[in-house]
Amino acid sequence: MKSVTVWGAGSWGTALAMSLATKGRAVTLITRDQACAETMQQMRENTHYLPQRRFPDSLTVTHAIEPSIASAQALVLALPCAVCADILPQLSGIQKPVIAACKGLNPDTLERMDEVMLKHVGKDFSALLSGPSFAVEVAQGMPTAITMAASNHALAQHAASFFDDPAFRIYTSDDMVGVAMGGALKNIIAIASGVAEGLGLGHNTAAALITRGIVEITRLAVACGGKSETLNGLSGLGDLVLTCTGDLSRNRKMGQALASGMDVAQARAHVGQVVEGERSALAACRLSKKMNIDMPITESVQGLLSGQLSAQEAVQQLLMRPQKHEA
Repeated sequence: MKSVTVWGAGSWGTALAMSLATKGRAVTLITRDQACAETMQQMRENTHYLPQRRFPDSLTVTHAIEPSIASAQALVLALPCAVCADILPQLSGIQKPVIAACKGLNPDTLERMDEVMLKHVGKDFSALLSGPSFAVEVAQGMPTAITMAASNHALAQHAASFFDDPAFRIYTSDDMVGVAMGGALKNIIAIASGVAEGLGLGHNTAAALITRGIVEITRLAVACGGKSETLNGLSGLGDLVLTCTGDLSRNRKMGQALASGMDVAQARAHVGQVVEGERSALAACRLSKKMNIDMPITESVQGLLSGQLSAQEAVQQLLMRPQKHEA
């Protein structure tokens, strides 16, 4: 079995490394801190993010980046999008599959993850992994279905072939735009869902946010070149439902914190991990205005994140919109 290196030892990167090593594949997990690497290697678990989940025997943890990348047959990037954008130029010219397992939009350049990947890695080696998948459940071996997207089906299938875990089922796609947009934009709607939950607005509101949320996600994704059917699949609707309803969702948790009266800095500290929806909301608002796409939920979330609206005012802004035909 060909070896794989996973760069990023947070909860998601660790869970992916564990899944990749399930059947004995040699997997290297990179963390930036030498002491952290040594501790995880000795303890055989990530006590900070995934405590009491023992590593497979074929999983090795290291802080040595260059040799780990050089020796692997494939590289998985499980880092925040902002970090990925910084390190991807270092991978220009790489001749092996690079699988980005991160979701977000750059608020400065408005670039999607697939655009950054294609620019630096090229279409022959770039793939995206996205879908409804909480890290702790993947680490526990719970059944998970997810999407691997690349510029063509052959590359997507090749990238998917590195995953041997029978509980980690991968479907392939050649719609990188749709998969990238679904993964980025669902986080914004999840913040709105967290706000609704925090304000005690009930199941009707949650259902409305998910339903209208996928409409505006699809609207912008299709305008960017994605396929509407992709947004109705795992990397779109599936990921949206999970992130909007699951208690493990960071973005939903941030929305709940904001609804409780915390400001953005306090909510960020409360979550304790990167909340990609925060950056993506600003990027999506800028992109939607540029493309003249109506995204009312996203605009309300950005108003809340920027301090222009309170949680109650953000809800009222949506409720006071003029009546319109659903389709």
